[in-house]
Amino acid sequence: MKKKDLMFTFGLTLLMGVLWVAGEVVTGLWIGIPQWGHIAWFAGIVIVTLTISVVHSLMEDESEPEKIDPKRAKYERKVNKRK
Repeated sequence: MKKKDLMFTFGLTLLMGVLWVAGEVVTGLWIGIPQWGHIAWFAGIVIVTLTISVVHSLMEDESEPEKIDPKRAKYERKVNKRK
């Protein structure tokens, strides 16, 4: 895992954690909801977090160029130079 991916995952988790706590405070203090509402809120936050993380990782995989082995690249340059 690259540092960029690790930072995205950490930031996303932190953001969603703050969002979850804010939702719990709002529903606990001002809006009266049944117990299953808290469970649904938590499940929704987890599902959204996982979905964003998976979509981000799939987008990153598609955008990265294919890496060439340095030894293979050196060989290709030598062969092309001789032609």
